[in-house]
Amino acid sequence: MAAATAAGAASSAVGSRRTPDDPRPPGAPPGRRPDRERLRALTASMGLPELVGQLFVSRAYGHSATDPDPADADLNQAQFGVRTAAELVARYHLGGIVYFAWAHNTRSPHQIAALSNGLQRAAAGSGAGIPLLLSVDQEHGAVARIGRPATLLPGAMALGAGGSAADARRAARLAGAELAALGVRQDYAPVADVNVNPANPVIGVRSFGSDPDAVAELAAAQVRGYQGAGVAATAKHFPGHGDTETDSHVGLPVMRHSRAQWEELDEPPFRAAVQAGADVVMTAHIVFPALDPSGDPATLSHPIVTGLLRERLGFRGVVVTDALDMAGVRQKYGDDRVPVLALKAGCDQLLNAPDLGLAYRSVLAAVESGELTRARVEESVLRILEVKARRGLFEDPYADEARVDAVVGTREHLEAADAIAAGTTTLLANPRGLLPLDAAAGPRVLVTGAEPPSPTGTTGPPAQVLARELSALGCRAEALPADRAVAAAPGRAAVVVCTYNVPEGESPQRTLVADLVATGVPVVLVAVRNPYDPARLPACAAEVATYTWTDVEMRAAARVLTGARRPAGRLPVPVPGRYPLGHGLGY
Repeated sequence: MAAATAAGAASSAVGSRRTPDDPRPPGAPPGRRPDRERLRALTASMGLPELVGQLFVSRAYGHSATDPDPADADLNQAQFGVRTAAELVARYHLGGIVYFAWAHNTRSPHQIAALSNGLQRAAAGSGAGIPLLLSVDQEHGAVARIGRPATLLPGAMALGAGGSAADARRAARLAGAELAALGVRQDYAPVADVNVNPANPVIGVRSFGSDPDAVAELAAAQVRGYQGAGVAATAKHFPGHGDTETDSHVGLPVMRHSRAQWEELDEPPFRAAVQAGADVVMTAHIVFPALDPSGDPATLSHPIVTGLLRERLGFRGVVVTDALDMAGVRQKYGDDRVPVLALKAGCDQLLNAPDLGLAYRSVLAAVESGELTRARVEESVLRILEVKARRGLFEDPYADEARVDAVVGTREHLEAADAIAAGTTTLLANPRGLLPLDAAAGPRVLVTGAEPPSPTGTTGPPAQVLARELSALGCRAEALPADRAVAAAPGRAAVVVCTYNVPEGESPQRTLVADLVATGVPVVLVAVRNPYDPARLPACAAEVATYTWTDVEMRAAARVLTGARRPAGRLPVPVPGRYPLGHGLGY
């Protein structure tokens, strides 16, 4: 009875929902002001199981809500006790599903749109009938779950090198429009961390840079871009993950900044994101002694989540935890306690619990025992429902499958991505004037080096893409693997070597670059991820940073190498011992 009552309240609260076949236009556009009192009545009408379910955002395996491949059905059965994603939504009354490539959720745009609609039908037909907030980690650049034919755009540090808030906003608006067309209405972007540590293993190029004011401007621009496209933006990882040397996926990082340093370096981008109207802020699984000496990770810290984010910054939106299956949040407490403690700290959405059943039962038990009050849970659910209402989900939760091709990966979007990327490539060194290569003379160029896997599995490998693009611009470029490159270098006009996250000290990449330099052939170093690579390698005839190794950045690099485009990027981080913040050469 509670479920039926709640479903009716949902409809009256924000208007009737469409089905995918309904010919009526969508209701009020995303961004409308939610009717808080009606949503409050909706939360009050919900049974406790439905109420608690709204707090959880879970993974689910399979490309289809109701007909997954057998292997994915087996994974769902083993981890959740159900065979399909639709059954998972119904069993736990989930508030959201997060898409992952490794969960086989993101095969193609049409498949994603159909999956989204299947999940929304499952939500509409069960529990309180509340639409799901479907989400994805689509930062672009180094972290992207949806690949071609969707448009891939420059990542955060590339945008930082471009230095254009207008481009950052445009990139987010394009990315958001494509996500919305697939039924995804929450993106875990932008990254608001200020990367001031070259040894940071988890943020790096996912950050816009090391200048807090520049990061603040670009983060705010992306919040406006995503939400202007109808997608909830998520500023992350509060209170700041930019100066850590441990990856919170595998350990518990400690942030050593003082309170004054936090206020100067880490706080400004989050303040800017809040002021820009961010729907969501994500917490970090880091210990920050200057902000909370308890040793609890920020996700479980009341002084950080409530004291700083809610009270100091005045954030009134949804606080989502970083994924609860990460080691950083699981080292001090068990998986049964973590979700309860996150709620007590002030979080609202509980993302990707490692054992969903255990987490769900633990929150239910905490309410039943009085450790958590129903009022506290309703407070979080109300915030979640407000985001769903603001993004138009109560009026129209479904993707228009007939319009996917008209929005996703269009020629206009691809050309816009190339135009944005054109301003990001940074020329770091060119002491002998090797660049630009004289494409009109058709120089013989060898391209080699690191071949990191694509963030999406749909682009690259970068050396091969770069060779192809150089050839298209007039060079006679050939890509060869590193183990064949040194012997093949003599007689070439230049060797272009791609590097990727070069470590300190000796490494195969350092050996390769040194051996290529020793041939006497001019070497062009292209750092395809971290711009810190040149400081860890022998000096080359020319050095370039691209910040991302997807095709859009390789195309931009090829244009710079040949002079088809003048280099315009400026370093958004210093390269210690080599180049200062803001460095960048031109032709």
